[in-house]
Amino acid sequence: MATGVTFYFVRHGETFLNLMERVQGWANAPLTERGEKDVHRSGKGLADVEFDAVYSSDLMRTIDTAEIILSENNFAENLTIVPMKAFREVHFGYYEGLPAKVLWDQVDEFVTKQHDLPAGDRKTVQFFMNTVKEIDPYNNAENYMDFWMRVETGLIELLERHADTNKNILVVSHGMTIRNLLEGLVADFDEIEPLKNASVSIVKYLNGQFELLAYNQVDHFAEIADEASVDHSEK
Repeated sequence: MATGVTFYFVRHGETFLNLMERVQGWANAPLTERGEKDVHRSGKGLADVEFDAVYSSDLMRTIDTAEIILSENNFAENLTIVPMKAFREVHFGYYEGLPAKVLWDQVDEFVTKQHDLPAGDRKTVQFFMNTVKEIDPYNNAENYMDFWMRVETGLIELLERHADTNKNILVVSHGMTIRNLLEGLVADFDEIEPLKNASVSIVKYLNGQFELLAYNQVDHFAEIADEASVDHSEK
């Protein structure tokens, strides 16, 4: 019987930069209270999944997310989180921490001037990332090839360690990173919905092929008792 490996890709919980709608790639911000709560809910929903290994981006918001998920897991006693730079979010260079609207507006302006395209027509994710690289005055942003070579290196490392083990591997990463990774690996990938914070996307690797089992899943979130919602009418 053929064996493969199943990857559980989890996006980090909401951060303060997410909340304020600011660009967040390599820049980091702590999880909000809501972000922590949603990660606990996601972790409780995955509590009975037995993971063989746990990886995360080396940015604190993903490490914190991974720690919360493991705190809710029933089989995490001997697991250690392995941080990997390969699974960081896209690097937005000069635009890190700025309002997201500033970045989108400048991309639109550049595209219109340089390529005679209507504002808002960003074509593809690859085109967007390449444009950000071009307009970054310090040239620090990643273009699509920079990004893909970094992430692919990390994925190959995980496959070398875990392919054909029939195990479950947890990878805590970022919205664009996970989505672009899935788009590059899964045949006929046609999902367009942005990944929600603390969501789970599941991919099975078997016989050299990647099969998408779940995308942007949040229906596994478990309810958590919230003191603020407890009825104190009898007290």
